[in-house]
Amino acid sequence: MSTPPPTAELVAPAYVPLREQCGHALRALIVTGELRAGELHSIGSLAERLRVSITPVREALLDLMREDLVEMVRNRGFRVATLTDEDLDELMELRLMLEVPAIRRIAAHPPAQGLSELRAVVEETTACAVAGDMVGFVARDRDLHLAILELVGNHRLVRTVGLLRDQTRLYGLQQITGSHEFLDSAAEHGQLLDLIEGGKADEAADLMRRHLEHTRGLWAGRGERD
Repeated sequence: MSTPPPTAELVAPAYVPLREQCGHALRALIVTGELRAGELHSIGSLAERLRVSITPVREALLDLMREDLVEMVRNRGFRVATLTDEDLDELMELRLMLEVPAIRRIAAHPPAQGLSELRAVVEETTACAVAGDMVGFVARDRDLHLAILELVGNHRLVRTVGLLRDQTRLYGLQQITGSHEFLDSAAEHGQLLDLIEGGKADEAADLMRRHLEHTRGLWAGRGERD
């Protein structure tokens, strides 16, 4: 008899609509591979796992369907979109093209406010990493990266990067839970904020590049580049 999957906790603040909270959790389950691509998944089972009713889960899935992340199967459930290694490499290439220059621009003109709030998110992200909560980690990591990019002031950039992140797959996270390599990579969030606050644009951009490369290396179950 197979062991049922662990309950996934909703990590968004309570004032966020339940539909959006479910969306955050589903994106994290997809990215980490907890919801396997190509397999048929039950909406009812997923609602039970998230400890919510079926309605907000179905509404969140409809949002993800419009983003081409899932396919709804009438009267049966849904499937997660399947991506090839080539697809994932292209996603990483785009993220590098967008996020590295954005971080350089932010650090070249450090914001006078807002970094203290981001450091609170860093602490939450680190706590998830230490606890081995990979679903929570991915959700908070997404929130953190997009919040940093919001400092650029380009909402289309934030939306585009958000979609690229949601299409990424980090199937290696479960295997490196608790490892020094993973905790070191999680600690890069705080280092990045330090470099931004210090106005060290080139160093911040270089760290961002290395950090992103984890998503096709360490976090994806691949080797890291030297």
